[in-house]
Amino acid sequence: MRRQRLPIGLETFERLRETNSYYVDKTPLIAQMVDQGDHYFLSRPRRFGKSLLVDTLRQLFSCNEPLFRGLHIHDHWDWDAPHPVIRLSFGAKYNEPGDLEDDVQTQLASLAQEARLGPPTAPRRGPGALRNLLHALRHKAGKPVGVLVDEYDKPILDVLEAPEQASANRDYLRGFYGVLKSEAEHVRFVFVTGVSMFSKVSLFS
Repeated sequence: MRRQRLPIGLETFERLRETNSYYVDKTPLIAQMVDQGDHYFLSRPRRFGKSLLVDTLRQLFSCNEPLFRGLHIHDHWDWDAPHPVIRLSFGAKYNEPGDLEDDVQTQLASLAQEARLGPPTAPRRGPGALRNLLHALRHKAGKPVGVLVDEYDKPILDVLEAPEQASANRDYLRGFYGVLKSEAEHVRFVFVTGVSMFSKVSLFS
């Protein structure tokens, strides 16, 4: 019998499935998680498969049905009801003032372009841009949005030895994540990963 490929270094679910790599079927737990709650934070060290799980959720909410054939959740999911997804990854470097805001703006603009949304009525940055994107996706799809955030704490961890910049990045994230609470009616599911639980970032009330 031919051995399947070990999924070493794979962080995208599509790539894992297309290469016929080994996959321990976690979809029963994913289905239970989605059914029983709306907001989750997963704290694990790096290289523990957090990014792959985030991407699996992205593909699931996007209803990419072929990728889930043969898995438990395939017969327990409505493939005709995709949800818009906002996936943010904080894997870049955030050592200089403005790095974080510029990266967030670039990611949000890219998501808006992928969703083929028209230009915003008024340019917004940071929390305002996230709020606009949530509203636009909800209006276009008619369904609340899945929000997936990978490595939420890296912008703080990168500058722990520079207290002023760490505080600035923390305050920016506090306003940014606060949008997910104030706009809860537009949000179907929130899944956030990181390695630390920082207080005062509007995530852990």
